[in-house]
Amino acid sequence: MFTNIPPVTKGLLIANGVVFVLQLLLGPALDALMLWPWLPPELAPYAPHRFMPWQLLTHGFMHSPTNIAHLLFNMLALVMFGAQLEYVWGQRRFLTYFLVCVAGAGLCQLLVVSWSVANGGGLYPTVGASGGVFGLLLAYGLLFPHQRVMLLIPPVPMKARTLVIVYGLIELVLGVTGTQSGVAHFAHLGGMLFGWLLIRYWRGQPPFGGPRLRRVV
Repeated sequence: MFTNIPPVTKGLLIANGVVFVLQLLLGPALDALMLWPWLPPELAPYAPHRFMPWQLLTHGFMHSPTNIAHLLFNMLALVMFGAQLEYVWGQRRFLTYFLVCVAGAGLCQLLVVSWSVANGGGLYPTVGASGGVFGLLLAYGLLFPHQRVMLLIPPVPMKARTLVIVYGLIELVLGVTGTQSGVAHFAHLGGMLFGWLLIRYWRGQPPFGGPRLRRVV
């Protein structure tokens, strides 16, 4: 089965797996690759790490060493949705899309956690490929809206378009209400938002003007 996975999707799987092993072996030595909040000047000297631009991408290849289920679920979703998108878009466009979703997720999460820290919230990093995965989910729902997919928990089949709407609403509610701490809901939403914007840019649709570009099918 692994040999049938397209090359970029396979490479992303390997990269996440290798980084996870390095995290187990090296521990805090890789903490600077996590996404840390931007800190006010009065707090920066006392923090072990602070935001650096590369973290917008590197955090998307890291997962908590104590939560292997997070890694496994993300990689399963990467194969389920990413492989099909790579077959449709090609390697370069697929990789561009995934990295834009990861960076967009990181940017949205950075804004939220930095605001929280500035208002007395806890200082903690963000890790995980979920922002990119949620972007893939959105793209799959747009390109294959009537394709039926099976959820794992609960095991309920539904159309891809419905799945995107349901997950998007759940993430929005959980993020606004803060009822599920420790989960980067705004990173998930950010991945979906930037994925949606990139697809509309490729299609030449509002809010992007100018001549229409090649349409994404």
